Amino acid sequence: MVTTYARINPDILIWARKRSQLSVSALASKLGVPDDKLDAWERAEKSPTFKQAQDFAAKTHIPFGYLYLKQPPEETLPLPDLRTVDGHHHDRPSSELIEMAQIVLRRQEWYAEYLRDQGVKRNPYVGRFTTRSNIHDVVQDMRQVFGIPAYPERGNWEDYWRLLIRKIEEAGILVMRQGFIRHHSRPLSVQEFRGFAISDPLTPVIFVNQADAPAARLFTLIHELAHVWIGKSGVSDGSPDTHQREEVFCNAVAAEFLVPEIEFNVHWKAAGNWKDNLPVLETRFRVSTWVIARRALTLGKISRSDYQAYVDELQERYKNREKTERKIPYYRTQKGQISEAFSKALVSEALSGRVLLRDAGSLLNMKPHRITKYAKELGV
Repeated sequence: MVTTYARINPDILIWARKRSQLSVSALASKLGVPDDKLDAWERAEKSPTFKQAQDFAAKTHIPFGYLYLKQPPEETLPLPDLRTVDGHHHDRPSSELIEMAQIVLRRQEWYAEYLRDQGVKRNPYVGRFTTRSNIHDVVQDMRQVFGIPAYPERGNWEDYWRLLIRKIEEAGILVMRQGFIRHHSRPLSVQEFRGFAISDPLTPVIFVNQADAPAARLFTLIHELAHVWIGKSGVSDGSPDTHQREEVFCNAVAAEFLVPEIEFNVHWKAAGNWKDNLPVLETRFRVSTWVIARRALTLGKISRSDYQAYVDELQERYKNREKTERKIPYYRTQKGQISEAFSKALVSEALSGRVLLRDAGSLLNMKPHRITKYAKELGV
């Protein structure tokens, strides 16, 4: 039997591996080949077989044809990059972040066309303010739009999270959240980004990185909502240390919306262990202790090291709990992750024949034959 070798560009092999943020050893392990063999491919001393090349493309998540390009394609983040580390821009965005943004943009574009067909002209909440606006004016406007008081009278922060998502979607702003690209082998990185906003005048979208601890997602949700309110798209890492004007403003709006400063100062007890304040203020404001700690940091009540240690602790707790949590049924998971308003519109169009089941399945990341069952979960 004759072995067929793939005469591919070794520069593309190096690019694809680095793009996937894998070392030679890590990728070789995934491919089931010795490290020195992969190293030889990259140095053009040997060539992979055709099957090995196909496996390489699959494991690095690139189209097979890319391996024959003369030079690596230029991939860019399709949204403004507002992420910073120590006041400086992040390194190159990962393939997962780029692809997630592309997926959400495709959904947003479809929904925009759907709304145009319905005669919708514009979303009235996009760009109502600017970064020069008064923070309290923005917060007050949001509360009036959603009909939500400063301090919910009942429920916990998870109830508040669900209420806010429902109100935001009722205002015509799609809310999407995922922790993986397509399947669980490609998780999104919390260290890289916590969310992003597409502040389209017709179809604004908020995306929350679901790989983050649940307690942190509430702040991200309102931070990205603030982006919509000032009409500025962007990818955020939620850093309290950012110097980006838009990020500083949206952080301030989220903090004041969730935990008003005056009320916080009234109830904060400086004596004793600062963590003793958390359960009391969590009950008062119906937000997570992560949000309380974040507010304590920005108001100078705790140090940066105290805050970071506590956030790391919460993230570790979430990872450990996630391993033992009961798995949520598939269709309910889809409903929770992909905007319910978007899903209902797309599924209705697919069932009516105005959209091909194949195309709807592609947008929903779902096999076409599952759409009918998904419709039942949605109540369509």
